[in-house]
Parts: sequence; C-alpha cells; structure tokens
Amino acid sequence: MTDLRPLDGGDIWDITVVSEPFTTGSEEVEAAVNRLQDRAHEQHWDLVIGLTELPLHDHEGRHLLVETDPDQRTAVLSLPALGGLRMHSRARRAVRSLVSGMADPATDGERHVALPRLRGRWRLLLGMVLANRPWLLVPGLKSALVAALATGAVATVNSTVWLLAGSMSWWRLVVATIASISLVVGWLVIDGELWDRPDDDSPQAKQRSRLYNASTLLTLTVGVLICYAALYVVNLAWAYFVLDPSVMGGYVDVPIGHGDLFVLAWFVASAATVGGGLGSGLESDEAIRAAAYSKREQDRRERLAGDD
Repeated sequence: MTDLRPLDGGDIWDITVVSEPFTTGSEEVEAAVNRLQDRAHEQHWDLVIGLTELPLHDHEGRHLLVETDPDQRTAVLSLPALGGLRMHSRARRAVRSLVSGMADPATDGERHVALPRLRGRWRLLLGMVLANRPWLLVPGLKSALVAALATGAVATVNSTVWLLAGSMSWWRLVVATIASISLVVGWLVIDGELWDRPDDDSPQAKQRSRLYNASTLLTLTVGVLICYAALYVVNLAWAYFVLDPSVMGGYVDVPIGHGDLFVLAWFVASAATVGGGLGSGLESDEAIRAAAYSKREQDRRERLAGDD
C-alpha cells in the first residue's frame, strides 16, 4: 500500500496494488467488471481499476480498450489493446485519466471504449505479441540452438554443401529460409500442444481462439527469426575463420570469393535450423509455454485452484 497526496493539497489516497489471475471468463467484459466490484466490496475500496493482459470484448464481439462503471467506480483496462508500443507510458496516462474521471462525480466519461473493427484487431494482435515477449523464446530454444550450431559447424566445412549453396538462386534460398522457419514453428506448436481450440461453438469462442492462435504463431515466428539471425551470424563468422575462398574454390574446381561465404552461411543457417530444431528433442520450457495465451490460461486456472 502506498500513500499519495495530490498536488492540489486534497485528501491523501491509499493505493493498493494486487496481482491475481483472471480466467478466460473474465474476457467477457461484464464478468471482469463484476469481479472487480466484488473485490472492491470485500476490501472496502472506494475506486478500483483492473489491468489485464487479456483481450476484452463485449457481448457484440467488439474488442474493447476500457470498460468503466462510474456508479460503482470500477474500470478494467486491456493492456494489449494499447498496442504494445510505449506500453508503460500509455498505461500510466490511461490509468490517470480513469482515476480522474471516476473520482470526479461531475465528469461524464464514456462507459466503454471499443477498438476500430479492422485496425483495432491488428493493434490488439500487436499488443498481444509484444506482451508475449518473443525475444524470451531464445533461452527456451537453447537445445535447438546448440544442435543447430553443431550442425552448421560441420556443414560449413563440407564440400557438398559448398556446391549446393553455390548452385542455389536467391529465390530458392528465400524459400528455404521460409520453409525452415515454418517447420520449426509448426514443430513447436505440435510438440508444446500450443494450438488453442474453442471451448464451445459460439462465435465469441471461435474468435478468441483465432486471436490466441494468431498471436502464438506470430510470437513463435519472431522468436525463431531471432534465433535464425543469430545462427546466420555465427555461421558466417565461423566460415570466415576456417575457410580460405581460394583453397575452397580450387578444391571444388569452382571460382569462389569472400562474397560467396555470405551465401554459404545463408544456406547452412536454413539447413541447420531444420536439423537442429526437429532433431534436438525440444524440451518443454516455460518461455515457450508463455508464448501462448492458452497455456498461460491453464496456469491461471491451476493457480486459482491452488488458492481455493
């Protein structure tokens, strides 16, 4: 609990910060608001604002940024709906505005703020992906990275790989990159059972599952891309360290320059990504589970069951 005195010299505010899991049912905004109101009555709070990483929607299926109940002085704010960029500053401004609006009885604020139909969905999806923090997937893929680095180190000094890399056009290398990343992402989804299925046949449940699955796929893709880029840099440095283009060209009877090492490292990165990712027996890691809202939802339910 923190004491806060307003700049205008008014009453001192006692601010209490509580962290607890919200379940899937709280994505229905009325359920979230009702839960906050019950909590406020239990604790005798004058005003309560809930911040959630869950996407909120109303009974019409529209995604919401915020829902307020001025009469009960209750509001719930969806953090992913802020878009993910400059999250802390945007959240502070939003909370400050909500507190000011609900603390002043004369203020007639909006009861809820809905996101635009199309642009709002992309904004919400971006916020969900950034909330998943895809860069934290790299430690979760450590076994795949180790296997891929070992595969790449061996492939770099293989003359057959040199010939294959030199014979491939740029568009085939691009296809190989896309295919290798897609295979690893698909394997992560299957191995980690990260694909979310609707709880029922309602349009809201199906929409939520589509949103969850899209955020999971994008999060995993960004994480694997980071690993791919790191693998490429390491392979390129290794190739420059151990290979002499003139010696290599004489061995395969093909003129090779230093620029060809970039193509070699590109081809090896794609091959090593597939070999390392699919052949390493990816362990179940908390960072990988955190990439999926559905898995975090299971963790919330288990935490709630433990508290009960």
